[in-house]
Amino acid sequence: MKEIVLIGASGFVGSAILKEALSRGHKVKAVVRNPGKITLKNQNLTVEKGDVSSSELVSKLCKGADTVISAYNPGWTNPEIVSETLKNYPAILEGVKKSGVKRFLVVGGAGSLFVSPGLRLMDSGVIPEAYLPSVRALASFYLENLSSEKNLDWVFFSPAGTIAPGERTGIFRLGKDDLIKDSEGNSGISVEDYAVAMINEVEKPVHHRERFTIGY
Repeated sequence: MKEIVLIGASGFVGSAILKEALSRGHKVKAVVRNPGKITLKNQNLTVEKGDVSSSELVSKLCKGADTVISAYNPGWTNPEIVSETLKNYPAILEGVKKSGVKRFLVVGGAGSLFVSPGLRLMDSGVIPEAYLPSVRALASFYLENLSSEKNLDWVFFSPAGTIAPGERTGIFRLGKDDLIKDSEGNSGISVEDYAVAMINEVEKPVHHRERFTIGY
């Protein structure tokens, strides 16, 4: 059993990770903006309200954990999503470092994955213009902040091009920096299988100070 701090546990991806972690018997401290959004009841679950813009608060909430998972997302409809991503992700990173926890897993984005040599998904023209600024903001955190981090055993776990509700099959492919596509050129993963792979990485770490990705 691992003691996990899960930041953003009430979101689309975070709630799937929360469910998967609890189903495997791990202890989870769910850090959320609105505790009322967590309706799960489990003896291994505690819920904490937390402002992730404060590295000091993040540090306090994370102390003593085996692993911290950040599924933080300011919200796709939030008009301040870009500025909050650029401000709060570094604050989370700094807070985890201050806490003394060494293992830090980040729910990443697909935008920084390569679709061909030298061409990232976010530069390919496929992502709608409305989403590009926020996609680039998260990619910037990975490329400019996280990738140079030497003190934490971090992972940036990018989903496939499309992540959506679906089935928990446990059957998928993992890769590193290239977008995973199926035989028809589609790149997809269910949020349930993404959560399976994330908790697999918690239980048996395979990736260290690197990004990896998933797809069918």
